[in-house]
Amino acid sequence: MSKPKIFIANPVPNHVEEYISNHCEIVKWDFTKPKDFQGILEIVKDVEGIIEVGLKIDENLLSKAPKLKVVSNISVGYNNFDIEAMKKYNIIGTNTPGVLDETVADTIMGLIINSGRRLCEAERDLRAGNWEKGDGDKYFGKDIHHSTLGIIGMGRIGECVARRAHLGFKMDILYYNRRRNEAAETKYNANYLTMDEVLSKSDFVLVMTPLSDETYHFMGEREFKLMRKDAFFINASRGQVVDEKALIEALNNKEIAGAGLDVFEKEPTDKDNPLLKMENVVTLPHIGSATQKTRDEMAMFAAKALVDVLQNKKSDGIVPELR
Repeated sequence: MSKPKIFIANPVPNHVEEYISNHCEIVKWDFTKPKDFQGILEIVKDVEGIIEVGLKIDENLLSKAPKLKVVSNISVGYNNFDIEAMKKYNIIGTNTPGVLDETVADTIMGLIINSGRRLCEAERDLRAGNWEKGDGDKYFGKDIHHSTLGIIGMGRIGECVARRAHLGFKMDILYYNRRRNEAAETKYNANYLTMDEVLSKSDFVLVMTPLSDETYHFMGEREFKLMRKDAFFINASRGQVVDEKALIEALNNKEIAGAGLDVFEKEPTDKDNPLLKMENVVTLPHIGSATQKTRDEMAMFAAKALVDVLQNKKSDGIVPELR
């Protein structure tokens, strides 16, 4: 029996490609060239599976891929999936839940510490030769230990952050979620509150929600005004859950003390984005899961999910809306 043909749209480690080749016929994009959507459409017209990062899976693509059965994201997010279009064409979509949780939680703690203690600001001044004797109080920041962390979105990554914050830094944990997370309440003494209460009572507000129609720009002018003036806003989920103009205004008006961001509304973000020029904002280029070990594990998880779906239509990685 012939192997199903699949399209590798983004580079994967050699051992991952070898695993896929044991089960599938592979066609790859020429990674020495920039991606061309018309070229992609020509490839997908006769493939049964796609493994990719960020490729828009919508009516435009699916209508040109009559044999397609499964699309496997090498990411935990899947806002590139047009869920209704995938249901229409009976396409299964997978992501990589659980693989990157601990690594992203490490990055988030880095954002919290760097924002509160102003480490990046001090480091920039030191390198620029702007450090003078007696400047110590210039960099006074906010204690991380024994402060209050508010988590909006207490999922797997939120729990990993709560563990680090509560057990390692003795932080008080507040959280808001669509459903109560009683495990987090028991393990980390987390208090379940309304979103408004979390915003108004926290020293650090962490947003860890998926992007959907409901969460688009749900952090806006009203929400930032509810935060304390000495509080810091942390976002490592998706940039579009934040109204970036409202965040910039809140920072400019000193309605909040600062921010730590791994994501932006537009990525790559514009070089003239005001957030990149603010001393009280720590910015990262969406590197939450960026370690070799984690990215390799994500690619292998995605590959196994792809093969599992093609072989038996089952996988732990199938996104909830398409199960």
